[in-house]
Amino acid sequence: MAERGFELSALPKEVREQLAELELELSEGDITQKGYEKKRAKLLAPYIPQTQAVDPALQKDHRNQTSGSPAGPAQSSSKYHRARSGGARDERYRSDIHTEAVQAALAKHKEQKMALPMPTKRRSTFVQSPADACTPPDTSSASEDEGSLRRQAALSAVLNQSLQNTDSWINKSIQGSSTSSSASSTLSHGDVKSTSGSLADVLSNTHIESVLAPPDVTSTTNTTTSSSSSSSLSSVRPANIDLPPSGLVKGVHKAARRSSLMDTADGVAVSSRVSTKIQQLLNTLKRPKRPPLKEFFVDDFEEIVEVPRPDPNQPKPEGRQMTPVKGEPLGVVCNWPPSIEAALQRWGTTQAKCSCLTALDVTGKPVYTLTYGKLWTRSVRLAYTLLNKLGTKNEQGLKPGDRVALVYPNNDPVMFMVAFYGCLLAQVIPVPIEVPLTRKDAGGHQIGFLLGSCGVKLALTTEVCLKGLPKTQNGEIVQFKGWPKLKWVVTDSRYLTKAPKDWQPHITVAGTEPAYIEYKTSKEGSVMGVAVSRLAMLCHCQALSQACNYTEGETMVNVLDFKRDAGLWHGIVTNVVNKMHTISVPYSVMKACPLSWVQRVHANKARVAVVKCRDLHWAMIAHREQKDISLASLRMLIVTDGANPWSVSSCDAFLSLFQNYGLKPEAICPCATSPEAMTVAIRRPGIPGAPLPGRAILSMNGLSFGVIRVNTEDKNSALTVQDVGHVMPGGVMCIVKPEAVPQLCKTDEIGEICVSCKGGGISYYGLSGVTKNTFEVLPVGATGTPIGETPFTRTGLLGFVGPGNLVFVVGKMDGTLLVSGRRHNADDIVATALAVESLKTLYRGRIAVFSVTVFYDERIVVVAEQRPDASEEDSFQWMSRVLQAIDSIHQVGVYCLALVPANTLPKTPLGGIHLSQTKQHFLEGTLHPCNILMCPHTCVTNLPKPRQKQPGVGPASVMVGNLVAGKRIAQASGRDLGQIEENDLVKKHQYLSEILHWRAQTTPEHILFILLNAKGTAICTASCLQLHKRAERIAATLVEKGHLNAGDNVVLLYPPGIELIAAFYGCLYAGCIPVTVRPPHAQNLSATLPTVRMIVDVSKASCILTTQTLLRLLKSKEAAVAVDVKTWPTIIETDDLPRKRSIQLYKPPTPEMLAYLDFSVSTTGMLTGVKMSHGSVNALCRAIKLQCELYSTRQIAICLDPYCGLGFVLWCLCSVYSGHQSILIPPMELESNLFLWLSAVSQYKIRDTFCSYSVMEMCSKGLGNQIEVLKTRGINLSYVRTCVVVAEERPRVALTYSFSKLFKDLGLSPRAVSTTFGSRVNTAICLQGTSGPDPSTVYVDLKSLRHDRVRLVERGSPQSLLLLESGKILPGLTVIIVNPETKGPLGDSHLGEIWVNSPHTASGYYTIYDSESLQADHFNTKLSFGDTQTLWARTGYLGFVRRTELTDASGERHDALFVVGALDETLELRGLRYHPIDIETSVSRTHRSIAECAVFTWTNLLVVVVELCGSEQEALDLVPLVTNVVLEEHYLIVGVVVVVDPGVIPINSRGEKQRMHLRDSFLADQLDPIYVAYNM
Repeated sequence: MAERGFELSALPKEVREQLAELELELSEGDITQKGYEKKRAKLLAPYIPQTQAVDPALQKDHRNQTSGSPAGPAQSSSKYHRARSGGARDERYRSDIHTEAVQAALAKHKEQKMALPMPTKRRSTFVQSPADACTPPDTSSASEDEGSLRRQAALSAVLNQSLQNTDSWINKSIQGSSTSSSASSTLSHGDVKSTSGSLADVLSNTHIESVLAPPDVTSTTNTTTSSSSSSSLSSVRPANIDLPPSGLVKGVHKAARRSSLMDTADGVAVSSRVSTKIQQLLNTLKRPKRPPLKEFFVDDFEEIVEVPRPDPNQPKPEGRQMTPVKGEPLGVVCNWPPSIEAALQRWGTTQAKCSCLTALDVTGKPVYTLTYGKLWTRSVRLAYTLLNKLGTKNEQGLKPGDRVALVYPNNDPVMFMVAFYGCLLAQVIPVPIEVPLTRKDAGGHQIGFLLGSCGVKLALTTEVCLKGLPKTQNGEIVQFKGWPKLKWVVTDSRYLTKAPKDWQPHITVAGTEPAYIEYKTSKEGSVMGVAVSRLAMLCHCQALSQACNYTEGETMVNVLDFKRDAGLWHGIVTNVVNKMHTISVPYSVMKACPLSWVQRVHANKARVAVVKCRDLHWAMIAHREQKDISLASLRMLIVTDGANPWSVSSCDAFLSLFQNYGLKPEAICPCATSPEAMTVAIRRPGIPGAPLPGRAILSMNGLSFGVIRVNTEDKNSALTVQDVGHVMPGGVMCIVKPEAVPQLCKTDEIGEICVSCKGGGISYYGLSGVTKNTFEVLPVGATGTPIGETPFTRTGLLGFVGPGNLVFVVGKMDGTLLVSGRRHNADDIVATALAVESLKTLYRGRIAVFSVTVFYDERIVVVAEQRPDASEEDSFQWMSRVLQAIDSIHQVGVYCLALVPANTLPKTPLGGIHLSQTKQHFLEGTLHPCNILMCPHTCVTNLPKPRQKQPGVGPASVMVGNLVAGKRIAQASGRDLGQIEENDLVKKHQYLSEILHWRAQTTPEHILFILLNAKGTAICTASCLQLHKRAERIAATLVEKGHLNAGDNVVLLYPPGIELIAAFYGCLYAGCIPVTVRPPHAQNLSATLPTVRMIVDVSKASCILTTQTLLRLLKSKEAAVAVDVKTWPTIIETDDLPRKRSIQLYKPPTPEMLAYLDFSVSTTGMLTGVKMSHGSVNALCRAIKLQCELYSTRQIAICLDPYCGLGFVLWCLCSVYSGHQSILIPPMELESNLFLWLSAVSQYKIRDTFCSYSVMEMCSKGLGNQIEVLKTRGINLSYVRTCVVVAEERPRVALTYSFSKLFKDLGLSPRAVSTTFGSRVNTAICLQGTSGPDPSTVYVDLKSLRHDRVRLVERGSPQSLLLLESGKILPGLTVIIVNPETKGPLGDSHLGEIWVNSPHTASGYYTIYDSESLQADHFNTKLSFGDTQTLWARTGYLGFVRRTELTDASGERHDALFVVGALDETLELRGLRYHPIDIETSVSRTHRSIAECAVFTWTNLLVVVVELCGSEQEALDLVPLVTNVVLEEHYLIVGVVVVVDPGVIPINSRGEKQRMHLRDSFLADQLDPIYVAYNM
């Protein structure tokens, strides 16, 4: 490969041509990379030594490229790409004028270049070619020991294939390359000074200390800190880790915090490459949008989507109204046949030996010539067979007027022609379609719909074709998707019956009955059949013959598909009427020998050739292969896609090249066609020497507004179009507005071309409604009155009539993209994309452009196929340049640009891209791109204006008595504790320790706790006496061994079980304050132990009580890596305690004394400890006892984590207080036995059970499809009265409903499932309990919620959200809804913060430095008006109270509390308040492969993290879907989409997502994402 350094132009011409041939073989996949390199080296071997000593620098450059990419050849100099007959296809849409314009536009962009952040991609994901397999020099990454940066540096090394050392890496990034790879692009801010500074920082900080990094909770299996980021994460989600991400403690002084990654000058972590990319992204977003956002009106209640206002400067049409243009009259021909069949009969009987059609073999040599005599006799035999030989005795075969499918391959024109005329003679209606290749062809079921709607039951085909059709195992032809059942008939001669002498086909004068049906695919992909009558077919032939001046005996070369459109009209029908000889050149021959059609013209001295631009290109590229050819015989070169924007440059280039071969300039005749109107216009063959018609150079901007303006200002954004000649003979043309009303356009206005003539389609077969709008159009004038009685046909072409009545076409209706009121032509955008230097990136110039409707406007999507050897870098660079080019030239933003692997876009039968199917794949998320760029920020300019907060109304004016603003104050209370009679227990014993002591004396043998293991066996029980004795021993040990005094804090580090409960009561007996902490995970110490350490430090614990196993773990070597094990406080293991004499029970002097500390990590990553006094504990247990009717005879089952909140209260406290029996099920045991919880509930006939959302989710997902297995195990849930989910969040309605539904077959009552609600300040606010009405539900409007308002809507309303009441308010507790800003009370059904007043509210936060202000604000706060005396605690949750129609136990109307979400979790975006769960719900619905989703914001960008449970190739499909749904449903633009493995989103023990922890891991680059997309 060392030859890469020298200029290939030094090689002899034949060697260069052989090299080009080799490259073609490689790109077509005909040769392997290895074979290619071998042959190439052999070819170049003789020339390398001579050129080797050119320049040492070049050699060096060479080595890099070889090491970087064995796929080097793709980058050979573009000079020789032209010589590649395969690259030929890259040039198909090439327009030199356009290319210059694009290059100029890009040069302009270069001056103001922005560094776009390149997407981050995991290497394994999209291995496309050997290019990925190489190992580049290590030096291109930074230091050796950089831990988490190593994976990305390895990726960057692959991408920066030509970087040799760190210096060149630094220099590259300082130049601000917009496409530097994931390692360098993070540094390229475009500004040299700042870059070098941040670069030095990054290089000096690449070694991230694991202490600095927030603990990683992404997995419980093996260590997943930065050092092992390459190992894939466990797919089992850890459901039992509570971690503060950066060790934030509420109220802790900043200096006392761990140094956090976020603590840098500008809030961007120095060592974080992700945030640097986000900074780059923010820089790109600072560019002005186009068009600028206007000031517009916003109603206070509804968000108004910005309607694009007409631009005051937009060009408007100024001409007069156009008048319809007439073609010359149809001439009278003396011996014109009365019908097409009559013409065939005439020539078949009188000129039987004359050649009619010549077919070619694969090499382009003539293989068979059909004479007129043969055509006539074979068609008659087929007609006879069809009418007489296909039926059985009982049923008739075909009868005239029946429809028949013609299924013939494109390389067999002879058989098709016989079949077509056989059908015409039999008077059955042929429906030519493509040969189906597989059961699920692109667009196949739409073809099936066409066959069905035409009532086709019979298909004609050839024997060879029939053999090639896909078959089932027993040899029958498969049932194609969506097709009706067909009978297949072979039409080869030997299967046809000779007609008897007396049988003659019935040939009549052409009438208006359909002759054949041609299929047409619409923009949406639906296929319709255009019916053409016999008369129309004849008239069209006459018009074509007159316009093209056809004469008998002429030879024509037809390169088009002979089954439809111009290929059928010229090469099958008109040629027969004029007794011409057609040579048909099929697509397969063109692929093998692109010059074949030119050779046929030369060999047969053809007078006419019917081609497309594609064929002109192919001939130009291959022309060097042939010297002695002459095109002098051609009088007409009909270019049938002359209506395309790039046809003009194809025609010019072809002419300039082949003029030397005798081609006459006046012979080039572009024409415009449409399935509905057939030939719309054609340029007549010119007079030699006459001046050629002029061109129109139009302003692209004017065109987008539908106005014709000669381009003057910016030559880059001009479109040059050529005319397509005049209206057809006998036709009338007018231009109407493309909208619904066919109003005539002005002379300088673009509109849809409509034609009225006898020679066009008559209807869409079987679709009368659509037919009326297309084939029976009556154009109206400015006043709205029709201009005449004659109906016109819409052609689907956009254009205008220019000077001299010349017709110009500027695009198709189907290719129109209507963006913000402006029309853009998809073909123009394709041309612009192709003009960007695409040889390294694009595969054969295959690009699809379409629009998708997102957020009330069309958005442009560009999808292209990427070469297998394209490097990541090249692709990204090409994509960014395409975006800039389209922006400059068309003044329109591209919403999404995707590259897919070569040959993966759905194809049409002739190898083109199936557009509607591609669009469908894009919207369904099945396109599987390998590169994607979304640019919603530039395109979406119709977002509502960001909300400005209005100053609040003064309190005095709205508060009257018990009403706020005319509504009842939103206040609700549980039952009154004072009025409820209780036994003597409460009066006698104020403290839990006393109650346990009392129970041990009065009911010593009563079992309070039963602990189950994974098998469901009771492995441990505790009676009142056993628990009391055990607690006494622990208390004695604390006093004697730990030398603790009353009031000292003790950390309890135990797995869920009875030992934990005993340790808790042991602390109470000794007067110590217990702090329950989740033990560290042995397999994941580095992530879980720092949290334990932090709680130990923050709670200032004097001692740790634990088990022997955990003691060893705390002092192990592994633990020493994560924390400093030498500074643990005293650790006492309680496994084998000696029998001690009982000690004096400690009795607190007042109920206000602390009972225990409750530490937990909030979902925002805040570690908070709250103080629970003995009085609160007593009140809480009493409230729960009353609400759930718990007595000593009851049994409850608890499947919760016992470390904080209500889970701890139910596990450790309630049974001792109420005396009921608790079956304890540790949730982690469910991981090894999913049946455990439900079988325990069934076995013990439990009436009340408590669980967490994570338990409910595990059971729903794991057991949902095993209901029958559960039944056979005898699991019966009919005893369950209440199944309560303990949570501190908005109820998850979908989950609770699906759980009820799934297990109703096991007897679970739909009324049983309910939820609780608690918060840090008050553990239990709501709990459904046993009595009282069922939980009520409401539907609220999501848009109003964002404005902090509640608007109730009906079920099924758009943007509605179902909310479930969070259970009944506990006795003795009052809730009020308050405006969090003004602290004033709110009215019924108003959204505000939930405040509570209750005897069981916590006493305050426990922190190192007591922050008095925070304490007062959260625990002892007062209303700003109304009742200003009561002290309330602020929950930090938003919700509302609504009075329902139900009655509660006291006979009053029931007030329901609805929780909407935590205030500190909400995202403030565009002045509105969003709840993450709402966005996540929308995202999770978009694709079946999204397992879980979490959102957070970073520097005002919305970041969406999705877990992918499908294959990694689906990763990039999610990016546009996620962006679309968030924009559509939430009016937000997603800034970053991160696709990760299942189990990466951290979830705590309550089943809540820890979004802030996820955010920190993302910014510290610890997620090992599959893909990160930065939306521009």
